[in-house]
Amino acid sequence: MKKLLPTSTAGSLPKPSWLAEPETLWSPWRLEGEDLREGKRDALLLSLKEQELGGIDIISDGEQTRQHFVTTFIEHLSGVDFEQRETVRIRDRYDANVPTVVDAVARTKPVFVEDAKFLRAQTKQPIKWALPGPMTMIDTLYDAHYKSREKLAWEFAKILNQEAKELEAAGVDIIQFDEPAFNVFFDDVNEWGIATLERAIEGLKCETAVHICYGYGIKANTDWKKTLGSEWRQYEESFPKLQQSKIDIISLECQNSHVPMDLIELIRGKKVMVGAIDVATHTIETPEQVANTLRNALRFVDADKLYPSTNCGMAPLPRHVAQGKLHALSAGAAIVRQELSN
Repeated sequence: MKKLLPTSTAGSLPKPSWLAEPETLWSPWRLEGEDLREGKRDALLLSLKEQELGGIDIISDGEQTRQHFVTTFIEHLSGVDFEQRETVRIRDRYDANVPTVVDAVARTKPVFVEDAKFLRAQTKQPIKWALPGPMTMIDTLYDAHYKSREKLAWEFAKILNQEAKELEAAGVDIIQFDEPAFNVFFDDVNEWGIATLERAIEGLKCETAVHICYGYGIKANTDWKKTLGSEWRQYEESFPKLQQSKIDIISLECQNSHVPMDLIELIRGKKVMVGAIDVATHTIETPEQVANTLRNALRFVDADKLYPSTNCGMAPLPRHVAQGKLHALSAGAAIVRQELSN
C-alpha cells in the first residue's frame, strides 16, 4: 500500500435491516433461497459504498455474506455436525451451544472465493479478506473426534491455507486471520498457535495479517475487560514470537483500551494495524481523538508501517454509528498524514 496511513476496518460492519436483525451477532437471515443470495450481494455492494464514502482505503466485505466470523466458515466444512451440539466455554468467558467435530474435517469446496471475486470486480482499491484463525476456530467447537486442540488446529490450518491461496488468486491483497483466542490461551499460542497460523499462510505472496483483539462490544466481553485491571498486557505474551513470525501485519486494540502503547515496541519492524475506533460504545470518536491515538502509536511504529483501523468488528452497532466511526477514522488519519507531510 503506497498511501501513508491507509485506513481499514478490522472486521464486520452492520448488516442492513432487510437482510438480518440489526445490532445482533449470529442474527438469522430475513431472506431465503435466491432472494438471500441476491440480498447478500446487494449488502456487500452497500458495504463497499459505505466504506468508500467513509474514506476507507483498504476495502473489506464487511462480512455481509456471513452470519458470524467463525461459524460461517466452519459450516462449509465436512466433519462438523451442526445438529449435534454441546455447550462449551468460549475463550474462558461465556458459554455457547456449539457444533461438534464428529469426523476428519475437510474443505470440499471454496467458501468465500466467489464473494471475493465479486468484491474485487467492484473496486480498484486494495481489498482485504478476513478468515478465522486456527486457534479461534477450535475454541468455537466441541471436538469429539481428534480430542486434541493442537491436532484440530493443524487440520484447520491446512484447510485455511487452501482457502487463502484461492482468495489470493481471486485478487485479494491482504488476507487477515482473526485470532482473539491469542489473548487468552497464552501457553498454546507460543507452543503451537503461531506455528499453525504460519501453516495457514504457507506459500502466500499477498500480505498477511493477524487480528488480535478483546472482542466485540458485547456484554460478555465488556464484563471480562473490567476484570483485567488498569493495564491490559495480554499482547506481551504473543508479540515477541509474532515479531519473529512470517506474518506481515499485526492488528491490536488501542482506542479506549488499557493496552500500554509501548507494547508495540515488541513487534518493531512489523506493519501494525492500530485500533483507533472503540467498537464497544455508540459514541462516535472525534477525528482529533483518533489522531491522538495514532500519534501515540507513532512513537513505537514507523509511519510507513502504521495502518489505522477499528478495534474489532462493528456488526453489533447501529449502521449510522458505524458510518460515523468510519468517517472519524479516515478524518483522524488525514490529520496525522498532513502533519507527517509538513
